[in-house]
Amino acid sequence: MNVFSPLSRGLDIRGGWGARNLKRTYLRKSTQKELPIKDSISHTPSQPYARVAVLGAGSWGTALASVLARNGREVRLWARRPDLAQRVNETRQNADYLSEVDLPNGLTATADLSEALDGAEAVLMVTPSSTLRPMCQAIAPHIPKGIPIALACKGVERRTGYLLSEVVGEELPGHPVGAVSGPTFARETALDHPTAATVAFPFSYADRLNPAKSPAARLAMSLSGGGFRPYVSDDLVGVEVGGAVKNVIAIACGMMSGAGFAENTRAALITRGTDEMKQLAQALGGSRETVTGLSGAGDLTLTCSSITSRNMFLGYQLGQGIPRPSCFEGRPVVVEGEVNAVSVTDLAHRIHVPMPICETVNAVLHKGADLQEAFSALWARPIEAEPNALDLALTHPIPDMPLQFGAD
Repeated sequence: MNVFSPLSRGLDIRGGWGARNLKRTYLRKSTQKELPIKDSISHTPSQPYARVAVLGAGSWGTALASVLARNGREVRLWARRPDLAQRVNETRQNADYLSEVDLPNGLTATADLSEALDGAEAVLMVTPSSTLRPMCQAIAPHIPKGIPIALACKGVERRTGYLLSEVVGEELPGHPVGAVSGPTFARETALDHPTAATVAFPFSYADRLNPAKSPAARLAMSLSGGGFRPYVSDDLVGVEVGGAVKNVIAIACGMMSGAGFAENTRAALITRGTDEMKQLAQALGGSRETVTGLSGAGDLTLTCSSITSRNMFLGYQLGQGIPRPSCFEGRPVVVEGEVNAVSVTDLAHRIHVPMPICETVNAVLHKGADLQEAFSALWARPIEAEPNALDLALTHPIPDMPLQFGAD
């Protein structure tokens, strides 16, 4: 196999080429019968990281730290609040975010960035996307040179339109930067339910010659074990776009579910939302194929299927007519899709990618648009073709007909 073929189309996490079963058959000239040739995939070992720093002690950071420690890694979990770090160490639980989960041995919490990063062979950043840049600036004096950094937060920076990996690359040059993303609720992951996710890093020439030693493969091996199954990709752009856009689409699904609509509506939003993800990923140099995987369609389907997702639940409350300040019973809950509704649509405008569902969510959240009117306008857009390769746009026959909100 050509060593320069995209790994996102199948790199086994154990270092061998091709997660797919690449079997070839040949004709034996004497009998003209097809004979199977033994699968040529080599399952070479990959060395996991011994010590990993996880920056961010919210629910997802704690869940990832638990996975790593459960699989034998030494983990330093950084918490912004010293009192939280102390309670985690004393009680072996993170009662603020994952009260049901007993934390494994090998996990130590700290509020000291220097202590968290001391001796780390890899870093997972699990801070809100809006605070990523200052977080990078804070860890710059403490992070060892060349250490891989994997993002477990999702989004697009509002001011610059950068993907989060570009923010890290600008603030912390000289470090391999990747992402961990997929259909993962923190509680289920921490409880070791069977879970799959994608670990994505760009692959250098050396990585392609020896993929088992790449940061992506080594981090995948570090996370692999129990119920957690990682897959490896070299398409960081596609993985990041999927993670950023899916939160916005989930808010749209929540809005329509809260307004009384059911499965037809949700399926339509998920499917057309996937298409918006594909178009943005392709425009930025990613692969449309990646968006159909765990970090794209997989994560989107999960996030749009349950109000366990904060994005879905925010939309659900708004769809029920609850004012934004009263959502989550008035608690100041960070909802990534709310932030990224602005940054994603701004980025789409800059590069001329149509994203009508994201536009609708942004209009309702940030431009004062009426939810019913905005979604009625979304459904009355010109009739388009599927797939997009068929160039077609027909004026809707009844462009002013509102959707029947509140109908049984």
